[in-house]
Amino acid sequence: LRCTVEWVRLFLMYRALTFSLTFLLYTSFHLSRKPISIVKSELHKNCSSVGDTWSSAGTPSSLTPPPRDHCSWKPFDKSNYKQLLGAMDYSFLCAYAVGMYLSGIIGERLPIRLYLSVGMLFSGLFTCLFGLGYFYNIHNLGFYIFVQVANGLVQTTGWPSVVTCIGNWFGKGRRGLIMGLWNSHTSVGNILGSLIAGYWVSSNWGLSFMVPGLIIAAMGLVCFLFLVERECSAIFTLSPVVVVKSQEPGAISFMGALNIPGVVEFSLCLLFAKLVSYTFLFWLPLYMTKAAHLDAKRAGDLSTLFDVGGIIGGVLAGVVSDKLGMRATTCAVMLLLAAPTLYGFSMISEFGMGPTIGMLLVCGGLVNGPYALITTAVSADLGTHKSLKGNARALSTVTAIIDGTGSVGAALGPLLAGLLSPGGWDQVFYMLMASDFIALLVSALCALRLTHCSKPLGLT
Repeated sequence: LRCTVEWVRLFLMYRALTFSLTFLLYTSFHLSRKPISIVKSELHKNCSSVGDTWSSAGTPSSLTPPPRDHCSWKPFDKSNYKQLLGAMDYSFLCAYAVGMYLSGIIGERLPIRLYLSVGMLFSGLFTCLFGLGYFYNIHNLGFYIFVQVANGLVQTTGWPSVVTCIGNWFGKGRRGLIMGLWNSHTSVGNILGSLIAGYWVSSNWGLSFMVPGLIIAAMGLVCFLFLVERECSAIFTLSPVVVVKSQEPGAISFMGALNIPGVVEFSLCLLFAKLVSYTFLFWLPLYMTKAAHLDAKRAGDLSTLFDVGGIIGGVLAGVVSDKLGMRATTCAVMLLLAAPTLYGFSMISEFGMGPTIGMLLVCGGLVNGPYALITTAVSADLGTHKSLKGNARALSTVTAIIDGTGSVGAALGPLLAGLLSPGGWDQVFYMLMASDFIALLVSALCALRLTHCSKPLGLT
């Protein structure tokens, strides 16, 4: 009995370690992605107002020379700056989407601890490289595009790895609640990234990238030293036993994963849901500076409320889907409620501060709730589908397919926002509402189709 109690204690300790460590690891991933959205308003300033400030301060002889970045940062000083900023977002997200399909397949064939650690170290390197553009006065658009593409590719090591680890340690019981809490790392990372980047954005935006880059690199070392990939009986065995090694099932093929009921449907739903979420991630601070007339730091700080709402929405979606046993239906209801909220958010300039804060929280919850549910609990459910006959190695590939397809939407959203915003922000929100409506249709059809064939998994 004492051995049994000790075994349970060790198991719970390692499970808590895996939960906490993977939470912090992916927090650092999102922390390193957030600075670009904060720095956008600094890369292109309102040059006329800055010039007026300098000219009214005194005569040229009485002024100290203006800093090199007193106005917009070349090449983002041109009238097409929104398209250039959108191209940077698109280069990162397109590389991320393409790389994600390969990442899950590679991750199944390599030790997760090593694969994830190397990815985090290189992600830190490329995030820091973007910040070095400030210190070395680099104004070549190709440099920033290259850094974004490279960073997008190496960041694909993160999601399939951490979801596989958490899926290996936690069963299906209360998976929606557990993964809803765990998935709050996305919003926590966005909040921390906004606060860190916002601290230096007006004085030295290079540090807005350097500090997050160093943090994710340091977390890569922590991952290599402490991550335990899966439950291993050798860790918990307290008395001599004869170990019979069974043959581990082979990795699932790409087409084999696509044939799992629900993978294609949830992937398409995530494509449009993530399009909305990532448009907010990359463009919300800039939109608030233009529509609500806030400075870069104030807009960055206020945008964190969207992520606070995302935490609440993710947990709520997980709890409700666990209680009802209907994941697709939960997504559909939240997407239905999100549409009028998006319309209201398009009129933010007409609101006071109080309604704006409330709108940020509600919109964040309804937009990020379905996104969080599909990328965590639904992916884990499908990756352990009964048709796989216990092959846990399929989880990484299934997760990569779903998130990779979602990342296509994540790439398209900011790109379309950059193309549409010159014609007015209303056009951007019409695009977001249309995407939300398509995601709603797909999730509703998915719920109908899976009503019978996937009911044991609670996917309906």
